Amino acid sequence: MFGRRKKKSAQDTAETAGETEQFVEDSGTDTDDAGSEEAEAPRRTNLPPAPRPDGPWDISEVSRPAEGRVDLGGIFVPTVDGMELRVEVAGDAIVAATVVLRDSAVQLQAFAAPKREGIWGEVREEIATGITQQGGIIDEIEGPLGWELRAQVPVQLPDGTGGVQLVRFIGIDGPRWFLRGVISGQGAVQPEAAGLLEQIFRDTVVVRGEGPMAPRDPIVLKLPDDAQMVAEGVQQEEQENSRFSGGMGQLQRGPEITEVR
Repeated sequence: MFGRRKKKSAQDTAETAGETEQFVEDSGTDTDDAGSEEAEAPRRTNLPPAPRPDGPWDISEVSRPAEGRVDLGGIFVPTVDGMELRVEVAGDAIVAATVVLRDSAVQLQAFAAPKREGIWGEVREEIATGITQQGGIIDEIEGPLGWELRAQVPVQLPDGTGGVQLVRFIGIDGPRWFLRGVISGQGAVQPEAAGLLEQIFRDTVVVRGEGPMAPRDPIVLKLPDDAQMVAEGVQQEEQENSRFSGGMGQLQRGPEITEVR
């Protein structure tokens, strides 16, 4: 059962992280700007996308992408028993999907990327800089999915006091696309418990399309044709009759880590 929600206000505890790591248009200040003061801290070189023998997959690499997955247009999201699927909305566009599994979640977002360059190294640097500027702590490690960021993000707790949210930023460069995941909950607190979420990320299929897109433009998603919109807080007793039930539960809004504008 699907529902659609708008972005929460700035009081959403996770937007602190989102504002620092959202994708922005390239200002043109690359590593070639040797005459600037920033030359002392050169940006990472964007390397060609590495091989992906275990996924995520491009649509051209999968013969039956809808088999065992939910078709969201720009991505096909794998389904597993007991999961919930939520969509994230920016304006009128659906730009992300979040899979919630027990006490963990992974948010999936696909973006356009240059034809011959990967952007994950550069994006990691931007995320790390934004979070550390806000007083957070970043560890860059080589995890099960390659290089990732494990972050302690400052957040405001419901009682108004300060706290820390643990999140993992993962990413894979593909052919003309980039897939990013944000793991939260127990899968971030104990990364060894995130194996199923990591497998969902690996088995996601990305549909970039052939049309022109600027690098870092979000690949817009859509709801399946027979999905039903569910208002926030509404319980659907008939959701077990939906072909999307399968233990997935009601698609509803939850805390977010990112914001895309």
